[in-house]
Amino acid sequence: MSDRNELVITGVGMVTPIGIGREAFWRSLRSAASGVRAVPYLENTRFPVPFGGYVPEFDGKLYVQPRKALKVMCREIQFGFAAATLAAADAGLKPGGIPSDRMGVVYGSEMYYGEIPELEPAYRKCLVDGQFDFGVWGSEGMRELNPLWMLKYLPNMIACHVAISFDARGPNNSFTLGEASSLMALIEGCNVLRRGHADVMLIGGSGNRLNITPLMYRHALRLSHHAGDPADACRPFDARRDGSVNGEGAGALVLETRGHAEARGARILARLKSAVCTFEPSAFHGGTHSHAFERAIRGALAEAQLAPDAVGFVKANGLGTVDDDACEAAAIRTTVGDTPVTAPKSLFGNLGAAAGIVETIAAVMALEAGEIPPTRNYSQPDPNCPVRVVHSEPQPLTRNSGLVLGASGTGQTIAAVLEAA
Repeated sequence: MSDRNELVITGVGMVTPIGIGREAFWRSLRSAASGVRAVPYLENTRFPVPFGGYVPEFDGKLYVQPRKALKVMCREIQFGFAAATLAAADAGLKPGGIPSDRMGVVYGSEMYYGEIPELEPAYRKCLVDGQFDFGVWGSEGMRELNPLWMLKYLPNMIACHVAISFDARGPNNSFTLGEASSLMALIEGCNVLRRGHADVMLIGGSGNRLNITPLMYRHALRLSHHAGDPADACRPFDARRDGSVNGEGAGALVLETRGHAEARGARILARLKSAVCTFEPSAFHGGTHSHAFERAIRGALAEAQLAPDAVGFVKANGLGTVDDDACEAAAIRTTVGDTPVTAPKSLFGNLGAAAGIVETIAAVMALEAGEIPPTRNYSQPDPNCPVRVVHSEPQPLTRNSGLVLGASGTGQTIAAVLEAA
């Protein structure tokens, strides 16, 4: 690939538990400020884990245009739209500045579940002698739902709303693969640009692991039950780790070819050298990702033509569970040795479909700043996690590349290589 066709990142935007927008997000990353806190609507319930990476202050009206679109946007879709708006502004994309058919949108999504307050009236209409009667759902329950209710929760609607707003008439797609969704969207965005089907791609992801409806379904399996300060609950690679932490948020980035970015005078934040996905079937059945991380890392390094000892840092998946972290750490040690490792989930938890893209943005900003943000809650090294975790304070970056790792609970495992601009 010629330099002109090299893929570059020119804008980032995010809505996260540690900040909305690049300045707040980076400030929290650099200082290891936590966004894991008590979740207001879980505090007075019997749910055993009443905390998570919660976004405390978000007003969709500040980002969504036209305003009436809010009526058909759930919280997650509003997050995703806001992240795209922030990324486009960061990239200097002007309305009408890109030919409509040369701009596309790809988003990572997941199941967006209805809110209990919306569903409660319909449920109560179907109570017969104190029991829910499915037989009257169609005639009674459905009358209590907004006719456009389903549009608020369809996983593909973020990409649709974003494309409509930006008049992006190029390729448009959505991926619903759990925590791997937004990194799979990134891979697809790369492929679209390499095929020459667009010049600019808005790529993002939005997720919510704190909605009460899926929490009732999944309950507290694999979650940390830390009894102290919620900010101390997520402990990737630490010997005291006892599970993951749920979170919510969204991220988006602008990806384009170097030639196009330079022609419009855009600031280049980082170069995307490769992105590779592998699969581990055993993970789907409750196992770890075994050798999938190792295969993904080797594939990404080969595609980027980067030697293992040239990697400046690893942005780990760092879920915080005993087995997953040990598996990932072994793969990192085997492939890139003693390379410094940072785990952003320690600050905001597992953001579901948004995890991959938000953490990729963290890596982009680390390359911009020339320093690796620290991992929070790491103080007791685990012999089963033989990696050099950056903690306590940022560490200067001595090489201009970063390796981004991500994985889903159903086995998709992704590695990507970024280089400083």
